[in-house]
Amino acid sequence: MQAAKDTPVEFVVEYLLKAKEIAENNANVPAELHDNLQKALDIASGLDGYLERMSSQESEPLAELYRKSISHDWNKVHEDGKTLFRLPVTCITGPVEGYGALSMAEALPENGQLIACELEPYLKDFAQPIFDKSPHGKKITVKTGPAMDTLKELAATGEQFDMVFIDADKPNYINYYKFLLDHNLLRIDGVICVDNTLFKGRVYLKDSEDDFGKALRDFNQFVTNDPRVEQVIIPLRDGLTIIRRVPYTPQTKTQVKSTVTYDEVFRGVQGKQVLDRLRLDGKVAYVTGAGQGIGRAFAHALGEAGAKVAIIDMDKGKADNVAHELTLKGISSMAVAADISKPEDVQKMIDDIVSKWGTIHIACNNAGINKNSASEDTSLEEWDQTFNVNLRGTFMCCQAAGRVMLKQGYGKIINTASMASLIVPHPQKQLSYNTSKAGVVKLTQTLGTEWIDRGVRVNCISPGIVDTPLIHSESLEPLVQRWLSDIPAGRLAQVTDLQAAVVYLASDASDYMTGHNLVIEGGQSLW
Repeated sequence: MQAAKDTPVEFVVEYLLKAKEIAENNANVPAELHDNLQKALDIASGLDGYLERMSSQESEPLAELYRKSISHDWNKVHEDGKTLFRLPVTCITGPVEGYGALSMAEALPENGQLIACELEPYLKDFAQPIFDKSPHGKKITVKTGPAMDTLKELAATGEQFDMVFIDADKPNYINYYKFLLDHNLLRIDGVICVDNTLFKGRVYLKDSEDDFGKALRDFNQFVTNDPRVEQVIIPLRDGLTIIRRVPYTPQTKTQVKSTVTYDEVFRGVQGKQVLDRLRLDGKVAYVTGAGQGIGRAFAHALGEAGAKVAIIDMDKGKADNVAHELTLKGISSMAVAADISKPEDVQKMIDDIVSKWGTIHIACNNAGINKNSASEDTSLEEWDQTFNVNLRGTFMCCQAAGRVMLKQGYGKIINTASMASLIVPHPQKQLSYNTSKAGVVKLTQTLGTEWIDRGVRVNCISPGIVDTPLIHSESLEPLVQRWLSDIPAGRLAQVTDLQAAVVYLASDASDYMTGHNLVIEGGQSLW
């Protein structure tokens, strides 16, 4: 039975075969047309097979490799102004041509850099006025002379690139590629993009004697056989190859003994590098008090790391708004209205999440309230209201989520405590708040030690004073100045200062941590 046709190229081949048959049965068709039909048929029929042979045999599916190669995160930056993981520094080996380099520069963050290699100085002079007219031109540095000389210069200074784009000098593609990998010019998660790698089909046409075609054929085969990388060739225009490093795997036992200690430190835990271990793909999380402030920041962070996130808040409108924000970022989310001081609301919250997503892996118990009063004036009503939310509510959430997690043998619970669990913040008077948050820490420690041998880790985060619109009210402004004088960091915390901590505690990277109080307060508790 003939396989169903599903690619445009397969249909092109079908129609070319029909056209060839018609031509062969018509004596009036000129020989030149016969020849051109056969050439077109050779190009079309050879493409899919060549792409399959040149794609790395052990590589991920094309879509996944392509997604990883282009999923740039422009928001994470080093102090030196370079983005942390993706595409801050790009190198082009090929003609600058002004607008081509600018189109790449436009995709870079404001502090990104693009180094372009150009053989002839006059082309740099031609392109520079174009760069000067663009706000992105400042990101571009043009180096003239042979591209290999530029690469050697960059290697000598220890430069590394997140993306290298190879173009133009086709006979030297393989030399550029070898030099880049042999001298570690490509960052650990970087990509190499190579243009023209199908070259009009001449890379796979058996009778092609085109020098460029043969050079590119040798290049494609060399990359395919290189165990250091995986590649895909995308049949876009004249062929675009995306190449990415793969984790090192020794070829022989002798190689392991003589050169590297091939343990989990080297190859990663379960083969995952450290940043991959922070991913939360496939995990289900909830955050209470997520309609604003710290909880909203936690929800965004967990979602960005790959988790599905349930937004829990007493105010359904606020929960809906944050869930909508996550949806706009491509994050699966749901909004649930719940008052965590009520046991029926807590159980319904858990049931709704399990009903929709099947389980819960990450419980972020963040909801809390704070009331200020002198201790001699603190009413039982204020005390009970504070404890009902901050401690009793947190306990009920831990218990309800913990039952789900203990049954499946896995879970991460992250409670929001406070710096007030360690010191007595002043000059404000908040007896019930301070005491309730100290209780959250002891609750965390107790559950963390009791449940870890059943696969559930429980930790908490203690933020310092967090910058919110309320803090900048006229009545609190004098307190802000006092607080700042007590903080070594010289500023209040931002909610974004806490996001990495919640992702770490929610991830497999923190599996050996339980019962811990992670304090993030700019040093205030040390003074």
